[in-house]
Amino acid sequence: MVLAISFLEAPLKFRAPGVTLPLGLGIGRMVFRALNAVEAVLAVALGTAVTLASPPVPVIALTVAPVLLLTVQLAAVRPVLNRRSDRVLAGERLPRSRAHLYYVACELAKVGALLALGVTVLGSGA
Repeated sequence: MVLAISFLEAPLKFRAPGVTLPLGLGIGRMVFRALNAVEAVLAVALGTAVTLASPPVPVIALTVAPVLLLTVQLAAVRPVLNRRSDRVLAGERLPRSRAHLYYVACELAKVGALLALGVTVLGSGA
């Protein structure tokens, strides 16, 4: 989901014919709100499964990493992006935002942590 939405849908929607900046921002806000809600539910499920399984320390660490990254995105980066998109939707012209880069960095790190978690779980038999 993260790969499809963050790295395919998000950049491509602004290249589609007829998609204006306000329309793209509105769509993006809805899509990322839904993605983050699903991620939060999956993070709780993953955390519960790991807690009940008593896995090795690397599995615990690689479970905590994407959950922490999601928490940073939801608590620190998304609010900044939401305030900025509110201003753009109100008609303000703003320079490019570094907050997007922080969000993308978190997404990349999250994908890496989830891949490492999958490899570690498969390799450990946990």
